[in-house]
Amino acid sequence: MAEPITYRRVYEEAAPEDGARVLVDRVWPRGMRKDDAHLDTWLRDVAPSTELRRWYGHEPARFAEFRRRYRAELRDPAHESALRQLRDLAGRGRLTLLTATKDVDRSQAAVLAEWLNRAERSGSG
Repeated sequence: MAEPITYRRVYEEAAPEDGARVLVDRVWPRGMRKDDAHLDTWLRDVAPSTELRRWYGHEPARFAEFRRRYRAELRDPAHESALRQLRDLAGRGRLTLLTATKDVDRSQAAVLAEWLNRAERSGSG
């Protein structure tokens, strides 16, 4: 089985154990220079829709509903190419999903890592 997909803040210093580093935010992180992000790629197409992101607003009380809605969005064919890229990267080694969100455990990166890890364990996806 492949290594579990992890997630962290893009503002944290890059580490060798990150493996491939993929930004999964729709907008570029505030105050971050592209050179300083140390990204392998930026997959904004896998991020939640602008509407969902604005509705959520990182309100902890809305996280369960955000998670449900985002997972529904991930099943949409519009995300297929970006999800395939993530699976391919994960198949080659360690993958870390990056987000600028302060509460990383209640972010799209956390939901996406959980979703991809579950798909890997079940053999679907």
